[in-house]
Amino acid sequence: MSAILIKNATIVNEGTISKNDLLIKDELISAIGLSENWEIPAGALIIEAEGLLLLPGVIDDQVHFREPGLTHKGDILSESGAAVAGGVTSFMDMPNTIPQTVTLDSLNEKYKIGAEKSLINYSFLMGATNDNLNEVLKADPSMVCGIKIFMGSSTGNMLVDNEKALRELFRHAHMPVSAHCEDEPTIRRNTEIQRKIYGENVPVSLHPVIRSREACFLSSSYAVNLAKEYNTRLHIFHLSTADEMKLFSNELPLSEKRITAEVCVHHLWFDDSDYEKLGTKIKWNPAIKTRFDRQALTDAVNSNRIDVIATDHAPHTIGEKSGSYFKAPSGGPLVQHSLVIMLELWHRKVFSLEKIVEKMCHNPAILFNIKERGFIREGYKADLCLADPNSEWSVTKDNILYKCGWSPFEGNSFRSKVVKTFVNGTLVFDNGVIKEDFRGQRLLFDR
Repeated sequence: MSAILIKNATIVNEGTISKNDLLIKDELISAIGLSENWEIPAGALIIEAEGLLLLPGVIDDQVHFREPGLTHKGDILSESGAAVAGGVTSFMDMPNTIPQTVTLDSLNEKYKIGAEKSLINYSFLMGATNDNLNEVLKADPSMVCGIKIFMGSSTGNMLVDNEKALRELFRHAHMPVSAHCEDEPTIRRNTEIQRKIYGENVPVSLHPVIRSREACFLSSSYAVNLAKEYNTRLHIFHLSTADEMKLFSNELPLSEKRITAEVCVHHLWFDDSDYEKLGTKIKWNPAIKTRFDRQALTDAVNSNRIDVIATDHAPHTIGEKSGSYFKAPSGGPLVQHSLVIMLELWHRKVFSLEKIVEKMCHNPAILFNIKERGFIREGYKADLCLADPNSEWSVTKDNILYKCGWSPFEGNSFRSKVVKTFVNGTLVFDNGVIKEDFRGQRLLFDR
């Protein structure tokens, strides 16, 4: 039996902060408390964690790890390595790969790749199209995290814009529907307005004008109304505007909500004043908007209108991102830095540690019904992160682990640092060293 004893850690879990020891046996959390009277297995690894934060591993429910078909940008091995270095122990990957994950065969193929390559725990969303409902309904809800629907432009035929198809999906969905909400006709209209003014040289600062707050609200409110009509379990990804916050409630506990909300770390960190310096590096869909919107999103996290914080990690090569506005793709790499970004906002007194753990660890597990993960509880899988809250460091090319080799946070300094990450009881990341022969497990769901 392998065992690890973590001593004198500051444990942040389920709304409390306490100094305690924690014992891992094999894959599970065996005991939490004071270890003087515990039976510690011979040969146990003992880790002194005085002054360190012990958190549940981050569960990122929205990533694009680019495999299969787009592996020049990133792949499951490279991006799961960056993730584990950032304290992330589980991910849910989006379906807009090549081929798109819109059939059961393509979904199963991605699970095979995950089993072969992922350093952390994994699941993959089934993609919806205008004509694949029967295929979507074949997915096993106990083995698949959910359904992804693009209600805004994406790749190939994954834009679902047929009202009959939308209604049938919302009526029959047998697991959570996660939606990208931007109104495509509004975006197209705004694009043509700016093209008439600037031609092909539209400034990137107009990205939030083209992919506007109106486009976001029209689509999000439409999705919410459909979910209410059919009692669909709806989760809206990467919300970006103050207007959308009125669509969500904080009156029920998360376990009783049918409609839930998510924000990404870049919408909590950047605002539209940052386009001048960073340009297309911070071109995301939905667009980063105003300081007012950023504050509204922050307030919604703290008031529990927003339930989850994720990344929408979406790497592109720096060459691709260096193109003009219309040529540069949207998205950027984030999983290695999402937790330290949030801990920096804790240092700035924007969020509490308890709130960060709630939104990044507990709530994804609750929302998607993930089995025995997301909490520091005896008998749960030992997915854990040790972070030093007082170890300043800077993001440089030398310590970026994304396959694309760049980050919008390059040059930024953070006051907290991930020092160790445990996945299923194994120390997979240890002070800069990754256990590259380890593989994570497929997430299972209590449904």
